[in-house]
Amino acid sequence: MTQSVLNIVGEMADLLAPKMRWIGPETWLSKRRAFDIPIVSDPRTTLDEAREAAGGATMDFNVVPAQNRRKKLLIADMDSTIIACECLDELADMAGLKAKVSAITERAMRGEIEFAGALRERVALLKGLPLEALERVWRERVRLNPGAKELVATMKASGAKTLLVWGGFTFFSSRVAEAAGFDEHQSNVLIDDGKVLTGEVRDPILGKEAKLAALERALEQYGLQADDVLAVGDGANDLAMIQRAGLGVAYHAKPVVAAAAGASIAHNELKALLYLQGYRDDEIARG
Repeated sequence: MTQSVLNIVGEMADLLAPKMRWIGPETWLSKRRAFDIPIVSDPRTTLDEAREAAGGATMDFNVVPAQNRRKKLLIADMDSTIIACECLDELADMAGLKAKVSAITERAMRGEIEFAGALRERVALLKGLPLEALERVWRERVRLNPGAKELVATMKASGAKTLLVWGGFTFFSSRVAEAAGFDEHQSNVLIDDGKVLTGEVRDPILGKEAKLAALERALEQYGLQADDVLAVGDGANDLAMIQRAGLGVAYHAKPVVAAAAGASIAHNELKALLYLQGYRDDEIARG
């Protein structure tokens, strides 16, 4: 019985498929773009050999268990995962501080500094920023990443629950959750005086451990096991929930995350997470 599946996603995958037939017969999920090959040999060896056969092609190669492949819970980070930007950095741009704040963000996402302290430091720099800046960032700069709506809609159509968990702020997470179709969202709260930001964030801060706790609460709430979960993110504060999930995906992630995650999408959009679960194009909802 097949235990694992080699999943390959990338443009012109049909040119690669013939080179992979030494492993086994392919099953196409997306024409010319995504296919599966059942494997019975050592997953790591097969993965390494498949990548070598691809000759450096910009494709995503992952081995996933064949059993319980379609997940019942999606828990996702927001910035640089479901949306393309870092909201806090864009707020800093409104204050003329983007370079300084972005440097702190980058270090935090790489796991070089502790997340909560880095968040407080960045928020403090925004003291006095008018609340209109938040609306402007939302209107002008926040955009869903390609495939976000399809990912959420398809999993919900199959009965999965969807949760957006983010170390940023409810002003944005509530709007992104609605735009992408998530069932729930959790994030931090910026404090203001009705006109400007005070430079403070409400405790407790939602960071790495809080994201993991959100996953655990969802498991209990919905009567699920860790193997039923797809968790996706790009930064170090996502790593605990990614490693806990049955399918933990590093999405265009920092090196520390990509190295530790069970699966990685580095070259494709969010629909690749559906192909990882074995969905075909004709099963993907339009969102």
